[in-house]
Amino acid sequence: MNSSTLALVAVLFLPIGARAIDSDEWLDRLDQTLTLRAFDGRVRTRVSGMLELEGYAFTRPAPGLIDVPGNGALAPRLTLFLDGQIGSQIYFFAQARADRGFDPSNRSPRVRLDEYALRFTPWEDGRLSVQVGKFATVVGNWLTRHHSWDNPFITAPIPYENLTAVWDISAPEDVAEFLSWQDSAKTLRNPIIWGPSYATGASISGKLDRFDYAVEIKNAALASRPATWDPFRIGFAHPTFSGRFGFRPNEMWNFGFSASDGAYLIPEAAVTLPPGVGLGDPREIVFAQDISFAWHRIQLWAEIFETRFQVPRIGNADTLAYFVEGKYKLAPQLFAALRWNQQFFGTIRDGQGGHIPWGRDIRRLDAALGYRFTAHLQAKFQYSIQHENGARHDLGHTLAGQLTLRF
Repeated sequence: MNSSTLALVAVLFLPIGARAIDSDEWLDRLDQTLTLRAFDGRVRTRVSGMLELEGYAFTRPAPGLIDVPGNGALAPRLTLFLDGQIGSQIYFFAQARADRGFDPSNRSPRVRLDEYALRFTPWEDGRLSVQVGKFATVVGNWLTRHHSWDNPFITAPIPYENLTAVWDISAPEDVAEFLSWQDSAKTLRNPIIWGPSYATGASISGKLDRFDYAVEIKNAALASRPATWDPFRIGFAHPTFSGRFGFRPNEMWNFGFSASDGAYLIPEAAVTLPPGVGLGDPREIVFAQDISFAWHRIQLWAEIFETRFQVPRIGNADTLAYFVEGKYKLAPQLFAALRWNQQFFGTIRDGQGGHIPWGRDIRRLDAALGYRFTAHLQAKFQYSIQHENGARHDLGHTLAGQLTLRF
């Protein structure tokens, strides 16, 4: 394994960390400068951001959504957030990024507007909020901590990044072609849910005593790629409906149930469909359960996804994926985290009277160590070991380092 990329990140950590500690007061003053108030405080806006540097060293093939040649990747990123509020009822936010792609790649640097939304909350008790724009899905509980400052790990759990044999750009001609897609280019394949899934649409959410709810209508399915999230890319001809209902019996526990149903094929796939099948007919159907627990220094999270892709000419392609992760604060600034991930694939008809798995079962262990130098600077290291049934290599190894400067 070539670890030069990871070594470069490690070498940069110390001097950057030392400078950030010295400039902590300056960053506090910057935060005050980027916060504006008007009309006796009724209108408030705040600009904040994160400067991130990630480095990866891995055995081939590259894991998850990382799409680079060779055995390493370096992923710098600048993220800017805009938060604003008008009175107590209107809230708006936006997120822009400058990087080499939504996921680590060797593409040319570019700037994107990942999120923008307007939220209206008519009552102060939060029983109802209406939101429109481009924003993260309401499904699951990982989305509440998917940014690098809040995520105990560097990578996402398997349900959010493991690519399957499903394509959204084409329908397979037969079983043989469909099975071959599990080794095709990453730019063609889809996971159960692509990271935070910043698709465009509207949502209604709220809290009622110990219960909370959120339902949304989006222009793209949970499995959709980032290029399809823009409202002008595929429109709302075949919307996706998703929702989550939660129950919090006390401050320690939180339980949730999510569901989603949406068309996952994009317009380019229309010419590949069999007669009588439209773009809105093949669906991605997802049921998910999540749980979280927090007590003193320990935090625990778990999610399980039961997913069905309705694949033209193939039938139902079912998969189940889950993860269990925990974070323990070893000291006020030091924490450790451990996560177990697995994904299982069901069977499809092989065309000869039998059945065959449509994907390779996978399991992965992630271990991470993080340190917060100040309220603005955090460093993390992660090691992952992965086994995929029938893969060319028995075990895959990934080392990763991440430095996040928050302002």
